[in-house]
Amino acid sequence: MSPYEDTFRRVYGARPEGVWAAPGRVNLIGEHTDYNDGLALPVAIPQNTLVAARRRQDGRLRLHSAQGDGPVVDLDVDRLTPGTVTTWGAYPAGVVWALREAGLRPGGADLHIESAVPIGAGLSSSAALECAVAFAYNDLYGLGLGALDLALMAQRAENGFAGVPCGAMDQVASACCASGAALYLDFRTGVHQQVPFAPQARGLSLLVVDTRVKHDLGDGAYAALRAGCERAARLLGVPALRDLGPVDLPRTVSELPANLARLVRHVVTDNARVTAAVAHLRAGQPAALGPILSEGHASLRDDFRISCAESDLAVETALAHGALGARMTGGGFGGSVIVLAREHRTEAIGAAVTAAFRSAGYQVPHLFPVSPAAGARRIT
Repeated sequence: MSPYEDTFRRVYGARPEGVWAAPGRVNLIGEHTDYNDGLALPVAIPQNTLVAARRRQDGRLRLHSAQGDGPVVDLDVDRLTPGTVTTWGAYPAGVVWALREAGLRPGGADLHIESAVPIGAGLSSSAALECAVAFAYNDLYGLGLGALDLALMAQRAENGFAGVPCGAMDQVASACCASGAALYLDFRTGVHQQVPFAPQARGLSLLVVDTRVKHDLGDGAYAALRAGCERAARLLGVPALRDLGPVDLPRTVSELPANLARLVRHVVTDNARVTAAVAHLRAGQPAALGPILSEGHASLRDDFRISCAESDLAVETALAHGALGARMTGGGFGGSVIVLAREHRTEAIGAAVTAAFRSAGYQVPHLFPVSPAAGARRIT
């Protein structure tokens, strides 16, 4: 019996029916494009959230997390409504709510949750939790949903129950990514395609720098950015910013207030960067992603204005010590930076970033390499 199954039995007095896993993600390029009907290119990371689960017949949803090992959260499935759960339990409870709102009517369950996805690091810990619960419920209650449908249920949970107006990129990445590939996502058409990406096979390394600056997408800043993008689209008379291309930017800049023109410029150019990145990967040129990552960071820093001093320092230091490219990843306001480098340079780059943080008086960052990993799945 695995340690998490053993903990489940200690907490609930019975063995689980199974254990499900869903990964965090890093986004190579295409940030804040999902809610603009745009493009993105994430990869799943090896760090997973695990959910051990067992059905209940009494309509109770009981939640236990190994993080903090606090008391069991006990909820009535029939009474799940937005606003009734305000702790971390809103994410798993929101999934059950979303499934029931869709008319699927699953019952209760005992859930024990353990996660290796850093929380607040911009690596989609909430999406990993939601997807692991969605996949568990799908199997426990025979709901018959595919990976993409489960991802959209998880997004619905975060939007409608947890109150975070995120796009679908994090959940789709957690549910649908494959080992050894990046996931090309078109949020208008629903197309998602696996694009081969195995950096180690080309002597490359993808390094995550967790700046230890925690971000909270529910604090209103993310919603304000989304509202700004939607307002810009209305003023320009297009359904979404996806409908604009680089040739439209001169007109955009002249017709919009500066604060909205900046948002449009980022979304339009990041969509173009996704298209270029996919072309390089399909041509077997992963090293060519380097400048694309760095351009994406400059856009998030200068146009979207969601970087921070720690993220900027990590990027600048990595590039100064030989990285091919680097950028902040995730929703912004802290979180993590990804660095693409030649494998033999990775250790020196990591040491330089750590030294720079110490010199600046920042918390020592958490650095770890990642490789494209599998999406959500049942593991027992």
